[in-house]
Formats: sequence, C-alpha cells, structure tokens
Amino acid sequence: MEQLAFTALLNRLFGAPVLVLLLKLHIHPKYPATPITNTVAMEILVVMLLTIFFITVRTRLSVERPGGLQHTMEVIHGFVADMTDEVIGHHSSKYVPYLVTLGMFILSCNLIGLVPGLESPTTVPIVPLGCALLTWVYYHYQGVRTNGPIGYLKRFIGPRDKEVPLALRVFLPFLMFPLEVFSHIARAMSLTIRLFANMFAGEMVTLVFFSLIPLGIPVVFEGLHIGVSLVQTYVFVLLACVYLGEATGQEH
Repeated sequence: MEQLAFTALLNRLFGAPVLVLLLKLHIHPKYPATPITNTVAMEILVVMLLTIFFITVRTRLSVERPGGLQHTMEVIHGFVADMTDEVIGHHSSKYVPYLVTLGMFILSCNLIGLVPGLESPTTVPIVPLGCALLTWVYYHYQGVRTNGPIGYLKRFIGPRDKEVPLALRVFLPFLMFPLEVFSHIARAMSLTIRLFANMFAGEMVTLVFFSLIPLGIPVVFEGLHIGVSLVQTYVFVLLACVYLGEATGQEH
C-alpha cells in the first residue's frame, strides 16, 4: 500500500497501539506495520478539519459583526433547514444538526481528494456504507422515538383501517412485512452504491486524463469533480430527509 504523508505520520505516532487494539478485537490488518489505512487517515483528517472549523465559527459568533465564516455556516444551516421543513414538516428542526453534520462530512470527504497528496475517502465503499448505515439507524431510531415501538412497527404491516376488508387485514401483514424489511435494507445499499459509484468514477476519469494530458483539459474534470461532489452530497442529505419524514410522520 502506498501511504500518503498524513497516513505515514499517523502510523508513526499511533500505529503500535492501533495494531494492539485491532489484534485484541481479532482483526488482523493486511499490513501490520501500517495498520492505519489511507481511508481511515483521510476520515480522521476530515473530522479534525471540521472540528477546527466548527470551533472557529463558534468562537467568532457575533450579532453585530458577523464574519465570513459565520455567514457561510448560516447559509449552509439555512439551506438544510429549509429543505427539511419542506420535506419533513414542522417538526424537522431537531434533525437539522445531524443532517448538517452529515452533509458537511460527506462533502469534505468528496472534495479533499482535490488537494495534492490527499485522497477522497468516499471513493472506498466502506465510507459511504458507514454514512448510509448511520443514517439508516438514525431514521429508524427517530421513527421509534416519535411513534413508539408498536406504532412504528405498524407501518411495516400495511393499512389497518376498518374500511379495509377483513381478509386483507389478516393476510396483508404476511406480504407487506418482508417487502418493507427488504425495502429498508435496499435503502442503505442504494445510498452506499450511489455515493461510492459516482465518486469513484469521477476520480478514475480525472486520473486517466491527468495521465494522458497533464495540463489544461484535466482542470475541466476537476471542476466536474466538484460538481459531482456537491450533487451527491445534496442527494444523500435529501434522501435522508425523505426517510426521516416517512419514519417520523404522524398518521391521521
């Protein structure tokens, strides 16, 4: 494995204790001498940069003289808040912090590969899968929290209204429940594949053109990479909003 400079630094500082921890968990890394991979290192770097960004914004908050960072964060927060209000409804404000954090993490992971010497961790399937599974668990948790365990499970067995014929009310759950379970599992797969496939394809196209034509044309593909990164982040957060809206919506 060709290590990035930041990955080599992390392995030099923390490689030994990380290897011990992995072995205790019965996880055997492919390269024991360098247990921290480029993907993990890039995620750590993104988290560090976002943490510094959030702390900087928090310490510079001002009503009288808001700075550029504050304006940027207000625009991002307002955009996500408007989207959640439109998709989820009036009770959406409590989901905005998660969605903003999720979106900024994915966008940063998408764009960090544009920096020479760094890689986009979202071009590796495990990172989009982690974001998808976290979102999957989060919207189910919020669904149970909002409707109660029984009320949320009722959504998996079809309509129970008295207007529905008795025969359907008896047999419909046996058909609907496995379909609903499969549908929710497919959501995690869909989120993962969509983000990974688009970012991986964009990365490969850019690398191919850089190898063929080092200057000029590859810059256009770097712009395309930025566009794809923005669109895929928006789609991921939008779908998370849709799933949250379905899970937490009140049936009347």
